[in-house]
Amino acid sequence: MKIDTFGVEMWMNEWETKCELNLAETCVESLSIAELLLIVGKNETDLSALLPLKMTYGEIKGSDRLRNAIAALYDKQSSVNVVVTHGTIGANMLVHKTLVEQGDHVISIVPTYQQHYSIPKSIGADIELLGLHEEAGWLPDLDELQKLTVPETKLIALTNPNNPTGALIPRKMLDEIAAIARRVGAWVLCDEVYRGTDQQGAGTTASMADVYEKGISTAGMSKAYSLAGLRLGWIAAPIDLIEKVMVQRDYDTISVGMLDDHFATIALESYQNLLKRAHDITRGNLSYLASWIEGEPKLSWVKPKSGTTALVKFDLEMGSYDFCVELLQKTGVMFTPGAALQMEGYIRIGYANNPEILKAGLERVSDFLLRS
Repeated sequence: MKIDTFGVEMWMNEWETKCELNLAETCVESLSIAELLLIVGKNETDLSALLPLKMTYGEIKGSDRLRNAIAALYDKQSSVNVVVTHGTIGANMLVHKTLVEQGDHVISIVPTYQQHYSIPKSIGADIELLGLHEEAGWLPDLDELQKLTVPETKLIALTNPNNPTGALIPRKMLDEIAAIARRVGAWVLCDEVYRGTDQQGAGTTASMADVYEKGISTAGMSKAYSLAGLRLGWIAAPIDLIEKVMVQRDYDTISVGMLDDHFATIALESYQNLLKRAHDITRGNLSYLASWIEGEPKLSWVKPKSGTTALVKFDLEMGSYDFCVELLQKTGVMFTPGAALQMEGYIRIGYANNPEILKAGLERVSDFLLRS
C-alpha cells in the first residue's frame, strides 16, 4: 500500500521540538496526572489502587466501565456501540480500512484531517473532494454534496468541529447531510475529536452517531480532554459495523494499555469537569486571539465557533511554509503552514495552549509582521 506523505504530521515532526512558543498545538493545554486527579476529585492515595494491577492485555474492546463512560457522552449510544482504539487516529484508520475497498466512491471535505482522503486513496477508492469556502463560513455546500453523492457512494467523511477552520456544522445541517447519505445508503464518518469545545452553551454539538442510523463518530482523549498522552480514542457506531471493525482491529491493536484505560475512565466519569476547564481556556484564548487579529492588517479570518484551531489568511509576499519557517527561526513561535493542509495562503493557529504562551507568542508575531 502506497500512501501520501501526511503534511501536518511531517511539519510537526520536524519543528515541534525546536520552537519556544507552540501556537501550532491543537490540544487544550495538556494535564499532568496530578492535575487530572485533582479535577476528578481524587488524590495521590487513589494511585495505590493501581499497584496490584497486572500488566496483561486487559479487556480487548476496552473495559466495560470505560465503554459505559464513553457511551454516556452520546444521546443514543450504549457500550455495545463503542470500541476503544489507539487514539482517534487509530479509530479513523480502522473505519476506513473496514468500509473502503478498491473502486469505492468516497467523498471527503477539504480542508480536513488528511487521513480522510489519503487513506481511502491509498486503498484505491475513487475520491471526490468537497471544498469548503471562507465566504460560506467554511461550511459544506449541500447542493454540491448532493451532486457529488451518487448511488455508488460508500462513505462521506467529515470533521465536526472542523480542523483546521474551527467551523461547526449545526444540527440542522447534520440532518440534511444524513438525508443525502440515506438516499444512496452511504455511511457518514464524522471525526469528532474536537467535540466538547463549542464556544457557546454547554459546548457539545450533536454527534453523527446519534443523528443517522449509518452514522459513525470517532473521538478521543487528546483535544477537549487534554490527555493526548493516553493515546486512547474510540468509535461509536452501529453494532454490525463495530463487529466488522473488530476483525480489522485484531490485526493492529489487540487492546489498549490498561493504564490508559484506567485514566481515561476516571477522566470521562467526570467529563463535565474537564470540559469546564477546556471552555475556560478556549473561550478566553479565542477572545484574545480575535482582538489581536483585528489589530493586524495583514491577517483575516472567519472566527471559529468551536475546536482549538483557526485558519487565518495572510497577506505577504511569501508562501505559507516559508512564512512559518522564517517566523519560527526568527521568533521561536510555531504556526502550521496552510500548505500542509492543501490551503496555501493560510496559516493554522492553535489557540488552546496556556494563555500566557498564546499572549507571548502573538506579541512576537506582531513584531515579525511589522517587519515583513
